[in-house]
Amino acid sequence: MKKDIIEKLAALITAAFGLVAALAWNDTIKAIFKAVFGEASSLTAMIIYAVVVTIIAVVATIWIAKAAEKAK
Repeated sequence: MKKDIIEKLAALITAAFGLVAALAWNDTIKAIFKAVFGEASSLTAMIIYAVVVTIIAVVATIWIAKAAEKAK
């Protein structure tokens, strides 16, 4: 039972972290891309933005999963 609880908590924390991080950094990252690429609504800027956010989410998820595995 303890193992299941840790796994579920890790999943919930990962999801919550992804949401909070996305909300916290959304405007900042958009401003950076607007400064670099010009209009933030251009297709290239939107694709790069999505890729960067996805990479950050994947890295955070892997880190949390490793921490949860170590706790087992």
